[in-house]
Amino acid sequence: MLFTKTEYKERLKKVQKSMQEKGIELLISQDTNNMNYLTGYDAWSFYYAQCVIVHVNAEEPLCFVRAQDAGGAYITTYLKRENIIVYEEKYIHTWPMHPYDPLIELIKKNKWEKLNIGVEMDSHYFTAYCYEKLKNGLPNAKIKDSERLVNWARLVKSNTEIDLMKGAAIISQQAMKVAMETINPGVRQCDAVAEIQRALFRGTPEIGGEYASIATLLPTGKGTSASHLTATDKKFVNGEATIIELSGVNKRYHSPMARTVQLGKPEQKKIDAMKATNEALDAGISATKPGNTADDVAQKFWGVLDKYNIKKESRTGYSIGIGYPPDWGEHTLNIYKGDMTVLKPNVCFHMIAVMQFGEWGVEASESVRVTENGSELFCNYSRDLHIK
Repeated sequence: MLFTKTEYKERLKKVQKSMQEKGIELLISQDTNNMNYLTGYDAWSFYYAQCVIVHVNAEEPLCFVRAQDAGGAYITTYLKRENIIVYEEKYIHTWPMHPYDPLIELIKKNKWEKLNIGVEMDSHYFTAYCYEKLKNGLPNAKIKDSERLVNWARLVKSNTEIDLMKGAAIISQQAMKVAMETINPGVRQCDAVAEIQRALFRGTPEIGGEYASIATLLPTGKGTSASHLTATDKKFVNGEATIIELSGVNKRYHSPMARTVQLGKPEQKKIDAMKATNEALDAGISATKPGNTADDVAQKFWGVLDKYNIKKESRTGYSIGIGYPPDWGEHTLNIYKGDMTVLKPNVCFHMIAVMQFGEWGVEASESVRVTENGSELFCNYSRDLHIK
């Protein structure tokens, strides 16, 4: 068990309070990150149906998993054994049978079939089929979107969570150092990522690394004008830039960072763009403090870009913490104009400046923590254009 029972109980109370405010009596949470947050459950089983069930008055959630994954639930969660509910193998890939058939039976057995039930309508692993099963199997229930209430409960971190993210940041820094050393003309992109991944998994003598919820991203050359490109077997070329975006992971907690490396003499426009990018990031980070909003941070950031006449349509940040594939974002706060989310101590976000100019681009990012009086960066690694 990663956290104390007291911390898990506090999380549950926070979620139940939000349920009461939203008129939800029973919550079915399919989001892998939320399952971990509520129970500690941690396994690569999210590719098939599983969930955590929270009754508004329960002392513990229920963890509903495939029988094959029960052992993982017994090992990783804080729950009593009777609160780990398993479904049989006969429901795996045997349409129209589905794991939500026994889930519906469980709800009826507990006489919850007439409650107001919240589901995570936009979570990655809640399929249309899951929704139809619930709707048809529980005709007397009022099924509604929970509006990411567990995600929002995760927004403000405990000090224990912050410590885990600080550990992840150390791994991020080490992996970025390996990236800068390994990326050279004539080296295959895949070979460089192999070394980066090795560093991410090795971690430190004190902290072992884990798989990240997003693959190491490595746009290079013209690819720097695009987003979310991964490595190929092509070789790095002198005269081109490469963007590296990665994250160390510590007990599923992430601290991502992005940097740009230039092989050979850079064009002045790349130097200037990187300078403006860092100035914008610094402006946004300086506005990060309790009481300010995500909009305040965004306005400062875009104020610098406007000064340099740089257009950027995409958001420049999002909240982070626990991460499972396919994303390390929490799907709550956005650093974007108009997001009026108020910053509080221990809110954490990835502030990422992606600058794209047709056939080239530069990028840098920081994982940021809101402190009692301002903010701090998780990572300590130069954001300058790294020139080799």
